[in-house]
Amino acid sequence: MPLISARAVILQTFPYSDTSKILRLLSEEHGVRSVVAKGAMRPKSRFGGVLEPFTEGRAELFLKEGRDLHTLNGFDLIRSRQSIGRNLAAFTGASLIAELVLRFGTEESHPELFYSVTRALDDIGEADGDHSWRALAAVWHIVALLGYEPELGACVTCGSLVEEDEATRFDVDAGGIACICCRPRGRMIGPAPRADIQAMVRGGAGMGTPGEWSLHRALLRAFLSSHLVSDRPLRSLELFVEELR
Repeated sequence: MPLISARAVILQTFPYSDTSKILRLLSEEHGVRSVVAKGAMRPKSRFGGVLEPFTEGRAELFLKEGRDLHTLNGFDLIRSRQSIGRNLAAFTGASLIAELVLRFGTEESHPELFYSVTRALDDIGEADGDHSWRALAAVWHIVALLGYEPELGACVTCGSLVEEDEATRFDVDAGGIACICCRPRGRMIGPAPRADIQAMVRGGAGMGTPGEWSLHRALLRAFLSSHLVSDRPLRSLELFVEELR
């Protein structure tokens, strides 16, 4: 049972007995792990009350091979991100990111995912009035990193490349855009919102305007519901899309 040290962000916590906590962590080197923090809920806990969602630190844990639950030995705080809890839009966006990673992340090392999540949480927490839009950008990027990137450069039916100024449809079930010839009916997505989603998938911010937010809400909800959570909805998804305005 080796003692390892890994940079990690807490994605979820819940009580375990009267004095302990279960934490779901995303670590830089060991992917998504579940750990028990014994005594974390005691008034004089050695963890000092820092074991809360979205907190980042260097975790020491006893990693038990072949087990689903490991033991947290220590947690040195790097970033608390308490500001996320003070804004509903920031909190719902961060919660959706955490739920996606917990649902679809693995125990394999994925440094790009780790740094994308921590960077997204920083951006959301430090945003000045655009928490929801920053969270939307982060969600699309993380969806792509988890292996569910939508096709936005070519028609999903005929494969023809789409011109930058070309209007298209969004074929949710097929996983991307379709040209008007292949899909004469359905939700229209113009060049600007399509470019926004392309930028967000690649880790950028996009240039969305309030008039387009209803479209972005509908596209995100439809895409996630069709490809990631059709059998078990994400609890945070509906709360998040309601805040995207």
